[in-house]
Amino acid sequence: MRIIITKNTQEKNDAFSVRTTVFVEEQNVSPEEELDEHDATAIHFVGYEDNQPIAASRLRFVDEYGKLERICVLKEYRGKHFGQQIIEEMEKVIKEEGFKKSKLNAQTHAEAFYQKLGYETVSEEFMDAGIPHVTMVKSL
Repeated sequence: MRIIITKNTQEKNDAFSVRTTVFVEEQNVSPEEELDEHDATAIHFVGYEDNQPIAASRLRFVDEYGKLERICVLKEYRGKHFGQQIIEEMEKVIKEEGFKKSKLNAQTHAEAFYQKLGYETVSEEFMDAGIPHVTMVKSL
């Protein structure tokens, strides 16, 4: 998979397309919750396989953390380590920006996936967009 930071409207729309497919269509998150005010200032990542967008995420810097958000891979491409690849790319950017910690709010069904990547759960379960989540952190 080729991962880029979006630089133009088409690349950003590719990322939004993957996010809409996964979160809005598959998980029934409202479009208003999925595409929010933070999209205007976040760093957006999109992953391509055969020139087709198949993975996406966004990165924001909040307090002392690089905050990984909206991490998703199209259903037919899951289980091929694409999620891990996009997270590693995000962590690289966090370190390049001088931050030493990353943070994310994981859907509880994906908690074990993030634990394998070195993330530690630091919250009780909470609901976000009608889906159970936990907050997880990692020292980089």
